[in-house]
Amino acid sequence: MKYAFYPGCVARGGTPELLSSSMAVLKELNIEIEELTKAGCTGAGVLQEKNPLLGDTINVRTLAMAEEKSLDIMTLCSTCQGVLSQANHKVKNDPEYLAKINALIEDEGYKYKGTTEVKHLLWILVEDYGLDNLKSHFVKELSNLKFAPFYGCYMVRPSEALGFDEKPERQNYLEQVIESVGAIAIDFPGKFSCCGFPVLFINQKNSLKMVSNQTGSAKDLGADAMVTPCPLCHLNLDGYQGKARKNNRGDKADLPIIHMPQMIALAMGIKTKDIGLGRHIVSPKEVMNKI
Repeated sequence: MKYAFYPGCVARGGTPELLSSSMAVLKELNIEIEELTKAGCTGAGVLQEKNPLLGDTINVRTLAMAEEKSLDIMTLCSTCQGVLSQANHKVKNDPEYLAKINALIEDEGYKYKGTTEVKHLLWILVEDYGLDNLKSHFVKELSNLKFAPFYGCYMVRPSEALGFDEKPERQNYLEQVIESVGAIAIDFPGKFSCCGFPVLFINQKNSLKMVSNQTGSAKDLGADAMVTPCPLCHLNLDGYQGKARKNNRGDKADLPIIHMPQMIALAMGIKTKDIGLGRHIVSPKEVMNKI
């Protein structure tokens, strides 16, 4: 099992613990990756708002790199997943648009035919690797824990570009992985909502309100931690939770935000120092004490 690896810029910058924990999990599962080292940033949807053609061209170029290797793309970031998938969906359904973009990338020797699939690690674990195979690598059952799933916007929207029409069960994959480690998945209403990161720098008040609403409601429902497949959601929910909860609820930041691969690594018995739990703003110490 091998994939063209597109970790995303945040996993290498703001949340390196996501990269290290993912590498530890992939090594344990014997999943092979080949990183697309010459790929550009997806634009995170922001570039596409200003210049759709430029954004799509950058992403089709990345898709062509993977296609050249006859590999599908694995990403760790739900934003990368969503933006790459949107570009892929557009050109697969518009041959003239694809030809226009191919004309722009041909000087580098690329031509995209439309055969690449983009898959977040979450999808790969459920659809390709299989939960039964995944569970065979677990040595610890996290049965004392309750986790609130938080998908992030680009993991579920737009649904037509993400294959939800063919595979509607994708909206439950995170809960399935949480339950596979023996934990309880808390069904809370904000799991498909925005974390507030997209408006953090233009409307911090509303962004912090979103952080407070999501973390506070999950905590009220008994969650020990929140688990997310999105590094941008992690940055906002972890880094700004203290200020958000104080300003909006008058309480303190007490809900650890765990990267999905960190949770899996814990069930595998991988050492905590190898998965970066010490980097979190909201301490996961109480979670660790329960394991």
